Amino acid sequence: MILTNAVIHTSDDQCPVADTVVIQDGRFEWVGHASDLPADHDLPTVDLDGRTVIPGLIDAHSHPALVAMSGWHVQLPETHSVDEVLDAIRDHGAAHPKEEAPYLYFEYFPTALLGEAGATKELLDSAISDRPVLVQDSGDHASWVNTRMLELLGVDENTPDPVPGLERFARDAGGRPTGYIFENAHAGFLPRMYEALGWTPPERPTPEIIRPVLDFLGSTGVVAVFDALIESPEVITAMRELDSRGDLHMHYEGAIRFRTLADLPEALETVAALDDDSDSSKVRVRTVKLFLDGTNELGSGAVIDPLLSEDNAGPLGAIQMELDDLVECLRLCNGAAVDLHIHMVGDRAFRTACDAVERARSQVEAEGTAWNVQVTFAHCELVDPADLARPAELGVIVNWTNHWSGGYFGEEAARHLGPHRWERMYDVAAIADAGARVTFSSDVVSAAELHRAAPFFGMQIAVTRIDPEVPLDAERFVESRRPAAAASLSLSRLLRGYTIDASVQLRIEKDYGSVSPGKLANLVVLNVDPFTTPGYDLAAVHPTAVVYRGAVVSGRLPAPR
Repeated sequence: MILTNAVIHTSDDQCPVADTVVIQDGRFEWVGHASDLPADHDLPTVDLDGRTVIPGLIDAHSHPALVAMSGWHVQLPETHSVDEVLDAIRDHGAAHPKEEAPYLYFEYFPTALLGEAGATKELLDSAISDRPVLVQDSGDHASWVNTRMLELLGVDENTPDPVPGLERFARDAGGRPTGYIFENAHAGFLPRMYEALGWTPPERPTPEIIRPVLDFLGSTGVVAVFDALIESPEVITAMRELDSRGDLHMHYEGAIRFRTLADLPEALETVAALDDDSDSSKVRVRTVKLFLDGTNELGSGAVIDPLLSEDNAGPLGAIQMELDDLVECLRLCNGAAVDLHIHMVGDRAFRTACDAVERARSQVEAEGTAWNVQVTFAHCELVDPADLARPAELGVIVNWTNHWSGGYFGEEAARHLGPHRWERMYDVAAIADAGARVTFSSDVVSAAELHRAAPFFGMQIAVTRIDPEVPLDAERFVESRRPAAAASLSLSRLLRGYTIDASVQLRIEKDYGSVSPGKLANLVVLNVDPFTTPGYDLAAVHPTAVVYRGAVVSGRLPAPR
């Protein structure tokens, strides 16, 4: 077909704006202006009546499988009252006895509501003590559990922390776990608990469970997604089953997690076993994921200058891996031709990662070997001004989660960082201004926040620095806007990061990322022009039609003539 009479923002520097495209066999055969359209085309023509069109969008860091499997979690009321949280837990337990729900998983409580000292197993026992209970914090990096859960996990004063300082159990003076857990330190003990219960969570990553999440993303204009943490090979099986049924209307990339240098070789073997490197495959696994530090809200981000609070992993936060080991990880990834995606939130983690890339690349190239590993830094919440230009210099991609740009995590990090560091967080614009390639994402992890994965919802917050759902205190912050205003992102930069730059991160730029001749015909027709829409209203921008590989997969186009 031919789509014409449109305003097409192509993300292609060779032809930034077009008004007509020719789609043939699922690809763009021609892109340009109607006045130049070759006369030999005899295809159905769709008049878009001046609508704005953009390339298919790419969510470059998300967790669709985790969202899909979170359907059994219990949502808590949004409150800063400990009593209200405990009452909600108690009431749910009374309404759903142990025989019906042998394990209860609640989300979320504000990270700073209780803190490490206050989130004790005894306090949670006062609500429910007859079965294991877990309450997840709003940052998704800390958990509060009751006595029964610790017993069934088999975690006591003799249990070592999986990663001291980072993946750890809060403990009392005698070394006994208190009930507060950092960075999913309990995850490796869950099979023991499930075996003792004779029960497993009701959700598994089946095609039927995952498809609604992918369909939602597709309806918002997403045609490719990077799943930043594959917890089970079953996820890949489910994705390939959807593809074989003709129900996968996007490209899917996944990452395998590793924790230490010692377990990286196994992760690389898993990538090799799971990946399908055929040109036609929509399901790929070619990346490993490392959590280099924790979160700034928990005081577990790795920082250059000491933290101000005492209830954290140490005066400089926590880091998963020091420089020498990280250099060796990069060398191993380069040798295996597997990319590396690194979670980091603190400025020391950022600097360590930059130093590691610089050293590893220098070593590899000095040995006469090509540097082919693609490194992406995810989050980069706090960056020392001296390091802002380093991603551009090193060829590192930076990925940012737009809907965090306002008040989503409140001011909880300020307690650890102080106001000066807190106010200069979230300035990915400065990294982009220095010339780095920046990509954007949703990073949603549960069904409760899936609606926030809509790209234009995130774009609104990135432009305004105001979260319409979780605003900062308007009496202290003008319009509830997060400082600093200079860190706001422009719509043109956001669109580029969601399209051509994200396609480079996923290594699919040959087929995705722009409306260009020869590429797959992926595009989004919008209800309004986002470039003339006030920043405060960008969340109302939505697709009226999404075309993937030349077929309408969401919404509809006008009738052709």
